[in-house]
Amino acid sequence: MKQLNFVIDNVTGLHARPAKVFVKIAKQFKSDIRVLHGSKKVNAKSLIAVLGLGVKHGGAIQVELDGVDEELAAEALQTAVSAGLGEGDHAPEPAAVRSAPSKPAAPAPVAVEALPKNGLRGVAAAPGLAIGPIFQLRQTAVTLSQEFAGVAVEQDRLETALAHGQEQLFALRQKVEAHAPDEAAIFDVHRELLADDDLLETVQQKIESQQNAGQAWQATIEEKAAQMAALDDPLLAARAADIRDVGNRILKLLAGDEAAGEVQWPDHPVVVIAHDLTPSDTATLDPQKVLGFATAVGGPTAHSAIIARALNLPAVVSVGEGLLEIADGTAVILNGSNGIIQVNPDDAAQKEAQSQLAAAKQQQQAAREQADAPAITLDNHRVEIAANIGGVADAQKANQSGAEGVGLLRTEFLFLDRATPPSEDEQFEVYRQIAEAMAGKPVIIRTLDIGGDKPLPYVKVPPEDNPFLGERGLRLCLARPELMREQLRAILRAASYGSLRIMFPMVADMSEWVAAKSMVDEIRAELNAPVVPVGIMIEIPAAALMTDLFAKEVDFFSIGTNDLTQYTLAMDRMHPTLASKSDGLHPAVLRLIDATVRGAHASGKWVGVCGALGADPQAAPILMGLGVDELSVSVPSIAMVKAQIRTLSQAEAQKLAAKALACATAREVRELVRV
Repeated sequence: MKQLNFVIDNVTGLHARPAKVFVKIAKQFKSDIRVLHGSKKVNAKSLIAVLGLGVKHGGAIQVELDGVDEELAAEALQTAVSAGLGEGDHAPEPAAVRSAPSKPAAPAPVAVEALPKNGLRGVAAAPGLAIGPIFQLRQTAVTLSQEFAGVAVEQDRLETALAHGQEQLFALRQKVEAHAPDEAAIFDVHRELLADDDLLETVQQKIESQQNAGQAWQATIEEKAAQMAALDDPLLAARAADIRDVGNRILKLLAGDEAAGEVQWPDHPVVVIAHDLTPSDTATLDPQKVLGFATAVGGPTAHSAIIARALNLPAVVSVGEGLLEIADGTAVILNGSNGIIQVNPDDAAQKEAQSQLAAAKQQQQAAREQADAPAITLDNHRVEIAANIGGVADAQKANQSGAEGVGLLRTEFLFLDRATPPSEDEQFEVYRQIAEAMAGKPVIIRTLDIGGDKPLPYVKVPPEDNPFLGERGLRLCLARPELMREQLRAILRAASYGSLRIMFPMVADMSEWVAAKSMVDEIRAELNAPVVPVGIMIEIPAAALMTDLFAKEVDFFSIGTNDLTQYTLAMDRMHPTLASKSDGLHPAVLRLIDATVRGAHASGKWVGVCGALGADPQAAPILMGLGVDELSVSVPSIAMVKAQIRTLSQAEAQKLAAKALACATAREVRELVRV
């Protein structure tokens, strides 16, 4: 046995993100690993158990390791804790606080004066105004069977429900990712909870003691949630809502009434009120029906609040139970920026609020009406605006939303959350449908980009200290050519149904390109398929600096600014502390983009940007000024990005870009754009 003693320096202690990192590392080893804190001793491979320790900043823990690989496990955990468990050495600001508006809330005296007699005050959770009638969302209790069909049958029922729950959570993740990739990771934590060792072991014990799967699951979830809610750390206590959310999902599946209690929405937009909203509740709110929401309880650090900000839904939390006394249909003005809800506002208040919304809506409407028109600058320079998509439905929406093509089809959705890889025929059918949905517009299909934070259960990769610097993207696929060959065959078979292009991710040097392109040529000859353009992503600084050499052979380039920024600045873009510093407008990143464009254009090849930077209003004029030919953005961003381009001058953008390249920091660049 081996023992380690740590002091947790993370300012928010072992909250969800660092705890997940700790547990993920522990799970890589066969040894039994336990964590002691105070009077508690828990399984280090259980996320719920580790969170339940309630370890705060400066808290001491002891780790006991016993097994064949205890030395390796000890070394890995020692390294991870020393490195801050994914949060570095600095104090991480809670996610909700980071996402909040940069301007402070109005001073208290002003807020009190602005609060009418019939007003309610809560905590601002997501900025913006919502004006409309109230609709209360009420939770429906799940009715459980009392019958016990035997241990084996109940175990099978539980396993089936868990598998279905994982599928649902993956679908939710995909939905949120389209609007907010970073916040979508919330559902990764939920999926981790469904695979929690201690949770499942406790449920199993209850089933063996003659409780049916539903009863065992319900009792266990409530026990774990109550333990979490009892912690005196608000950030950790808020995770009880996540446990109940996950628990209720499986409970409905076990009860066979998944669709029961389905909300019957009014036929007009509403402001939702509820005792509380789970992350799943929030992610499934339809922006066409919901103007904003308020809850009686909850806090700005809850995952539901984080998702609300990502979806641009104004939200106020912790209003109190008096909120639920407001009758359905009552008119309100909900201000998610200062936490005030005006009930039955007078005409003057409504007029003022409406005027604030009008300008923004008018701008958005004008952009939507012109969505199909090209993005041409004031001095007649055209920038193509394409869509980043993750499936057939996205392709259909993109074509209807003004996309001039697909700049990035993420094919990972076909490979994730399954026990075996998709067949060639299955992939072909999806690529064919996407090609047809885009009606002849170009579709860039990125080959499988797995590794890093996206492992596959059927692709065994040895544990890596830093998977983002290991086997991922093209590296992984070249090492497992059977995966890549099937995908390339499917793409090339579908090429005759539209205008498909192939793009390889994570290319670092010419040898990788040659190997991948040779495979394309070989398969195309076998199938007698049409010639398709083949390009690479620029995500690694080495590739950006060698663009002039690649451009002699590569048909096109697409810059993945998320990873390019991460690798250039040596900062994880998901890092709680460093996220604000991991900025794609850092001059070093801009210089690599500049080098890429110049190298590509010298050989007559075009360059796109498919990372998050493409939809950043402050980045668009600089990227355009650097000569980027295409911006590929999320479907909801297409119209507004096009509208912005039409207000710009290419000549002025070039001057701005030159100044940006001479800046020393990303902050300076952003200040330059604001001037």
